[in-house]
Amino acid sequence: MWAASCLASCCAACACDACRTVVSGISRQSARIAYCGLFSLSLIVSWILREVAAPLMEKIPWINHFHKTPDREWFETDAVLRVSLGNFLFFTILAIFMIGVKNQKDPRDNMHHGGWMMKVICWCILVILMFFIPNEIVSFYEASSKFGSGLFLLVQVVLLLDFVHGWNDKWVGYDEQFWYIALLLVSLVCYVASFSFSGLLFYLFVPSGQDCGLNTFFIVMTLIIVVLFAIVTLHPSVGGSILPASVISLYCMYLCYSGLASEPRDYECNGLHKHSKAVSTGTLTVGLLTTVLSVVYSAVRAGSSTTLLSPPSSPRAGAGKPLLPLDKAVAEQEHHEKEKSKPVTYSYSFFHLIFSLASMYSAMLLTGWSTSVGESGKLVDVGWPSVWVRILTGWATAALFLWSLVAPIIFPDREF
Repeated sequence: MWAASCLASCCAACACDACRTVVSGISRQSARIAYCGLFSLSLIVSWILREVAAPLMEKIPWINHFHKTPDREWFETDAVLRVSLGNFLFFTILAIFMIGVKNQKDPRDNMHHGGWMMKVICWCILVILMFFIPNEIVSFYEASSKFGSGLFLLVQVVLLLDFVHGWNDKWVGYDEQFWYIALLLVSLVCYVASFSFSGLLFYLFVPSGQDCGLNTFFIVMTLIIVVLFAIVTLHPSVGGSILPASVISLYCMYLCYSGLASEPRDYECNGLHKHSKAVSTGTLTVGLLTTVLSVVYSAVRAGSSTTLLSPPSSPRAGAGKPLLPLDKAVAEQEHHEKEKSKPVTYSYSFFHLIFSLASMYSAMLLTGWSTSVGESGKLVDVGWPSVWVRILTGWATAALFLWSLVAPIIFPDREF
């Protein structure tokens, strides 16, 4: 018994040392990756608890205080929402705390990049505490998550538009025949893929002998949007490039497919229902992987925008230069102070805000947008709410892209 106790103590000490070694190895350059890793951990924990926590939660009196015990799916959804709420609070607190950080001399800069052992402990405590709060708070968070998820999707759309316009400007800026040919080829491939994709959508989601007017409307509407992109882009008054239009067209067609694929598996117009079991695990894995990748990209790219920060005041030329040479120690100290006074390269507050919204979005994916959980079963992002979220996101993408084309014409005196 004494030997077993010593062995357990040694194992615990080794585990603590290992954790301490990992968190101490996180540098300024890898801090953003560490935050992404922490968010990925929250998704894994949510996934695991969704599968195994239901029997335990049924025995917790302040959670299961109903006269009639709900179905297992209710407890699975509740577990995911509670982990998501803890994750949301963690990043929201950091976002509020980091408001106004403009240079590396701010003490909060070190807190953003360091203190990882304490951050992991706080994250764990917040997640655990969420299983002691009343169901009413979780229900309120569930309703709020639908709006937060919409904001997260909107941020992704804006980032995509910024990316494709930047891509086009970079290739056009080379002003060489090779890059113009490459631009044309990529645009052609995207358009061919878009129209081929539409044929696949008709085949899968408008089966013969079924009344699938809603699916037909979604696909035809997306095709109209694709054609409208090309017409507006090539209009002499706009003078836009075909590359952004083709890429956004393909993305809108993908969103249409994603929306139709999210229809309930027992819906007669969903051609994927024949492969329900095969799709279940694959959809779960791909859905989580896509979420992690999109969150990483959104957080890094959106958080890296310096437009949310006030430009730092530039020192006068020659100011602070010593008239006499200093010794090495003083010189190194001044160099260190100069390094610390550098402006931050991205908005820490906005960076954490993206993760807060992503916590809401991931909870909606794992619970089928938390409505009629039984129709989604073990699948990710399946159900009519998911369908409309995807379709409306595609239409919002189209509206924003068209606005980016016509806004300079409507308001020629403003910069876009």
